[in-house]
Amino acid sequence: MNPSFAQIRRALYVTVCAFALSGAVQAQDGALELMQARQAVDKATQADADQYAPDLIAVARQGLEQAQRAAGDRRERKNAPMLAVRATVDADLARARSEEATATAQLQLRRNEVSQLQRQLATGEDR
Repeated sequence: MNPSFAQIRRALYVTVCAFALSGAVQAQDGALELMQARQAVDKATQADADQYAPDLIAVARQGLEQAQRAAGDRRERKNAPMLAVRATVDADLARARSEEATATAQLQLRRNEVSQLQRQLATGEDR
């Protein structure tokens, strides 16, 4: 049984629509990853990553720029989500390292305060 012209046309139409929709979904996914990467870089910057993890935040920013360029280049567009995810991971690591450095500094400050109080108690000094 040979398919009619209308059946072939309908099948072709469905195929074209499926490809168009999959392209739109991929484009949206790339946009989502880019947005997440931008947010991660912003959070790392707010956590003072420039001071505590300058190399990592620089790598994250470069990765974000590469992802943005790839998203704008028709030939490289498919690489944009992967580059954005990598930038997100680098930014998250920079933020974590920065938060760790801040917490370590606060811990040392508290230890120094405890040591000072212990010395005061041992010598009987009042504040």
